[in-house]
Amino acid sequence: MAIPLSYVARNLWARRLTTVLTAAGLALVVFVFSTVLMLDAGLTKTLVSTGEPENVVVIRKGAETEIQSAIDHDQANVIEMHPSVAMSADGRPLASKEAVVLISLVKHGSDKPSNVVIRGVSQTGLGLRPQVRLTAGRMFRAGSSDIIVGSAIAKGFDGTQIGERLHFAQRDWTVVGHFDAGGSGFDSEIWGDVDQLMQSFRRTSYSSMVVRIPDAAGFARFKADIDVDPRLADEAKREQAFYGDQSKALSTFINILGLTLSTIFSIAAMIGAMITMYASVANRVAEIGTLRALGFTRRNVLAAFLLEALLLGLVGGVAGLGCATLMQLASFSTTNFQTFSDLSFRFILTPAIVAKTLGFSLAMGLIGGWLPAMRAARMSIVDALRAR
Repeated sequence: MAIPLSYVARNLWARRLTTVLTAAGLALVVFVFSTVLMLDAGLTKTLVSTGEPENVVVIRKGAETEIQSAIDHDQANVIEMHPSVAMSADGRPLASKEAVVLISLVKHGSDKPSNVVIRGVSQTGLGLRPQVRLTAGRMFRAGSSDIIVGSAIAKGFDGTQIGERLHFAQRDWTVVGHFDAGGSGFDSEIWGDVDQLMQSFRRTSYSSMVVRIPDAAGFARFKADIDVDPRLADEAKREQAFYGDQSKALSTFINILGLTLSTIFSIAAMIGAMITMYASVANRVAEIGTLRALGFTRRNVLAAFLLEALLLGLVGGVAGLGCATLMQLASFSTTNFQTFSDLSFRFILTPAIVAKTLGFSLAMGLIGGWLPAMRAARMSIVDALRAR
C-alpha cells in the first residue's frame, strides 16, 4: 500500500511560500544549465548548417581555417579537373576558387571594431550554396567593387546598408545587396567577386576551394588522390564536417564554463531543497507517526518524501525551462575562436535539451531530498506519536 500522490502534492501546496522559494532557486540553476546547452546547440547548428552535404572543402594541409590556407592557381586547376568533381549543365566543373580575409568593422552603438570575414566567391560558388538567398538589393557583378552583406552583419555593423560604402584594401566597396543564409555562418560574412578581392588584397593564392562531389565513393577517391598527389599539399573535407570542426574550440569553452556555473549553483540549490525538506520532516513528525501507525512502512514514508522532493525539482525544472525557452527570441554574437571573427547565432531548444534539463532538475530534487527522506523513514512510531 503506497501513500497517495495527492497527499504528497497537498503537502507542497500547504507550504506554498517555502515551495516557491526553493523552486525558484532550482529554476535559476535549470535556466543557466539549459541556456548553456541551447547556446552550444545554436553554435553547432549555425556552423554545421553552413555546409552542404554534397560540397567538399579543400584547404592546405596543416591549416585549421580558410584564413590560414593557401592554394595556388596551378593546384586549383588540378583540383577542379578531378574526375570526381560534378559538372554543370554546360559542362563546367562545379568548383569555386575562394579567398577569405578578415577586416575590421565597427558595431552599432560601439566604437570598438570587430573582425568580419570577407569572402571572395565566383558565380559557381553562389550556385554551390543554395541556402543563400538575396533578401534586398541585387547580386554583386563580376569584375566590380560591389559587395553583398549577410543578414547578421547588416543588423550589427555600421556602414553595411544598401548604397553605403566600406573602405578596405585601399578601395571603396559599395554595398549592393543583403542576403540571408538560413541562420548559417555565412550570415556573418560579406561576399564579393573573388578576382577583385584578391587583386585589392594583393593575394596571389586562393584561400580554399569548394567542389561538388555528390556520392561517397567519389569523395573517397577524390580525398585519396588529393592526399597522394605530389603536386598538391592539400586536404579535403566534407563541407559540413569542415565547419563543424570550427565549432569545437568555442563549444568546449561554453560547455566548461556552463558546467562550472551549473555545478556551483546546483550545490546551493540542493542545499536549499535539503533545508526545505528537513523543515517539512520536522513539522510533520506526528503525521509521520500516524502514517506508520496506519500501516504504512518505512519504505512507503521514504518513497513519499522522495516523491515530494522530485515534484519540487520538477516544478523548478519546468519554471526554469520555461524562462530558457524565451531565449530563443534572442540572437547572440561572439568571437569564433578558430577564425577570430564575429559570429552570430541563436539559442536553440531541442527535445534532447528538454530531456537533459528535466533530468538534471529531478536529480537535484532527489539528491536534496534524500537525507531528509531517510530521516523521516527511520523515525520510530512511538517517538513520532509522542511529538503530538
